Amino acid sequence: MKTKLIAIASVFILTLACSPKIQLPSEDKLPPPEIPMSPELVEGKTLFLNNCSKCHDLYSPKDFNAEQWKPIMLSMQKKAEISDEEREKIYAYLTK
Repeated sequence: MKTKLIAIASVFILTLACSPKIQLPSEDKLPPPEIPMSPELVEGKTLFLNNCSKCHDLYSPKDFNAEQWKPIMLSMQKKAEISDEEREKIYAYLTK
């Protein structure tokens, strides 16, 4: 009986020792916390999601810098048929 108990305990301990370890992500690998947005930025994001996704996949705001977004926004404004005010709100969201 003792031998069986020792054998079972040994197998259990060996199984635990050989199992993959669970690692929690280190703090430097965690995504940055979500920064609360102003109502204008929320509206710009909503306009961006609703208008730009009609014709193509959405780009990440970080794909282009503020200077690169300017001509893109002017070109897309005509195609998406959005107002200057809406364009500025989307631009503010993209360059926040």
